Amino acid sequence: MTRADLFQLGTGLETGAHAEDNYGRQADDIPFTDPVMTRDMLDGDRDDHFIRRDGVVFAGTHLIIEVENGHGLDDETRIEQAFRDCVDACGATLLHIHTHKFSPQGVSGVAVLAESHISVHTWPEIGYGAFDVFMCGEADPWQAVGVLKRAFGTDRVHVKELRRGEGLVSDRVAA
Repeated sequence: MTRADLFQLGTGLETGAHAEDNYGRQADDIPFTDPVMTRDMLDGDRDDHFIRRDGVVFAGTHLIIEVENGHGLDDETRIEQAFRDCVDACGATLLHIHTHKFSPQGVSGVAVLAESHISVHTWPEIGYGAFDVFMCGEADPWQAVGVLKRAFGTDRVHVKELRRGEGLVSDRVAA
């Protein structure tokens, strides 16, 4: 295997991702007492973008949004505009959009946000779009629901909410 092959696999990159991936983990037999990890997560002055609601701390709100009987789900430009409109309505910060049009139909895409992401995969031949809207901090992902209804001309939109990190991020463990 060449160095270029290793680079493609992500091996040997000096991003720090390997160290970050293991940070905060502990073996059962090794105590972990990093004082940075014991700050009060319910402290409203923390600038970590975790959500604190009703005494619960979680990383972010992740909406699984299913668009049914949608129109224009094969149009990359329309999808990109819907992403931008969602970002604006939710009060998020757009970093990058990438889409891919399949042949004969369908689009996959992601909008990378400072607050996380919006993603989609569409099946225009049956009017179905599978959207994920995941945001942390002050952004309100629920605002995306109305935007998607308007963008794809349907009221048939189904939403499931997940609170990412709920129960995993306690009030005594730092991010």
